[in-house]
Amino acid sequence: MEIKNLSNEKLGESYRQIRHPSGLTILVLCKPDYVCTHAIFAAKYGSIDTMIEENGTMREIPHGTAHFLEHKLFESEDLDAFERFAKTGAEANAFTSFDRTAYIFTCTDNFKQNLEILLDFVQSPYFTEETVKKEQGIIGQEIRMYKDAAGWEVLFNLLGALYHKHPVKVDIAGTEESIAEITAETLYSCYNNFYSLGNMVLAVAGNAAYEDVLEVADKAIKAAAGSPARREFVREPAAPVSGYAEKRLPVKIPKFMIGFKEDIKTPERSLKEVVCVEIIHDVIAGKSSPLYRRLLDEGLVSSGFSSEYFSGFGFACSLFGGDSRDPENAARVIRDETKKYKKSGIGQKEFERARRRLYGRLVMMFNDVEEIAQNLVDSHLNGDSLFDEADICSSLTLDDVNEKLKDILCAERSSLSVILPLEGE
Repeated sequence: MEIKNLSNEKLGESYRQIRHPSGLTILVLCKPDYVCTHAIFAAKYGSIDTMIEENGTMREIPHGTAHFLEHKLFESEDLDAFERFAKTGAEANAFTSFDRTAYIFTCTDNFKQNLEILLDFVQSPYFTEETVKKEQGIIGQEIRMYKDAAGWEVLFNLLGALYHKHPVKVDIAGTEESIAEITAETLYSCYNNFYSLGNMVLAVAGNAAYEDVLEVADKAIKAAAGSPARREFVREPAAPVSGYAEKRLPVKIPKFMIGFKEDIKTPERSLKEVVCVEIIHDVIAGKSSPLYRRLLDEGLVSSGFSSEYFSGFGFACSLFGGDSRDPENAARVIRDETKKYKKSGIGQKEFERARRRLYGRLVMMFNDVEEIAQNLVDSHLNGDSLFDEADICSSLTLDDVNEKLKDILCAERSSLSVILPLEGE
C-alpha cells in the first residue's frame, strides 16, 4: 500500500492519497472541527462512454447505459441502498455526468457504517431482465419530462447544433429508443468494464480519520482485476452542424445559449488551459464586466445571465446564456464583445482582478466538505492534484491567457440555441 501526504503551505491544507492494494485510489482530507463528512465513490464512466472493449475489440453500447446502471446499482435482492442509508441517518445520492458516475453520502455520525454501505452496494451489482424492463419505463418517463425542461433543452439543442458525431450531443439519460436496447447483459458488461477498482476513486472529506477510512476499505473492498478503461477519441469537424437551433416550450420568456466550439486536436484540455479560459470568461462576461452591464442595461438579459467553460474528453466549448426577450440581439452583442477582445487581448488590470477572484473562490472551496470531496474526485480523474488549480492560478501570466484567447471564441464556430414560448402565448 502506497500512502502520500499532499500539502500546500500557502493554503494551509493537506490530504492523504492512498493507493490501495486492490487498485483503488483513496483520497482523504480530514476536517476534525467540522460536524459532517462527505464521501464519494466514483467511476470514470459517463454518458460519453458509448464503446466498451471486449476481447481486444471495441463494441458500441446504447446511449444512456451509464445513467441506467447508476439507477440499478441502488437495488439489491432485498433492501435497496437508500433504505439502508435511511436507517443510519445519512443522506445519499448519486449522479451520472458526461464523463463520470458518482455515489455519495453525507453524515454527521455512523461514518464507518455508512462507508461500508457505500462500498458494498456499488460493488454488488444485481440485474435481471425483469427489473431492467421496469426501469426502462421509469427512465423513459424521466427522458420525456426533461424534454419539457427549457434549461435542459436549450443546452442539448445547442450541443446538437455544435457537434456532428461526439456522444456529448446526446442526453445523459439517452433516448427512449436507446434505453429500450439495454439488457441485463449490457449492464453487467459495462459494470465489469468500467467499475474495475483501477477505474474508480473514493474521496472522503470532513470529520473522518484516514485510519477509519482504511479500516473500512480493507474490510469492504472486494478484490477485482482491471485497470482504467479505454476511451475512444471521437474526432470532430471544426465547424458546427448549424449556426442556429430553436424549439418551442411552455416558457414565458425565451431562453438562449450561444456556444463557441473549439477545434481540438487532442482529447483533453490541460488544467492550465481550463484556468486560462475561466479567467477569460470572468473578464468578458463576469458580473463586473462591461458586457454584463450592457446586456442588463439594454434589457437583453436577466440577472441570471452566465457563462461556462464546457469541456471534457474530446469536446470543449464556451457557453453564454440566460433569459432574453431578444435572444438574437443578445447573441449579436456577445459575439461583438468576444470579437473585440480577440482583437485587443485582455489588459493587465482586468487579468489581475479576475485571477484574484478565481484564487479567492478556490480558497473558499476548502470551507465546504462537499466541494472538497467533489474536487478531490475531479482532480484525480483528470490526472491532477487538489492543489494544482490554485498553484496554476498563482503562477499564471497575462501572456498565457491571451495566447489561449487566440484559440477560442471564434464566431465562425459558434451556434445559437433558443427556446421560444409556444405559439399564441
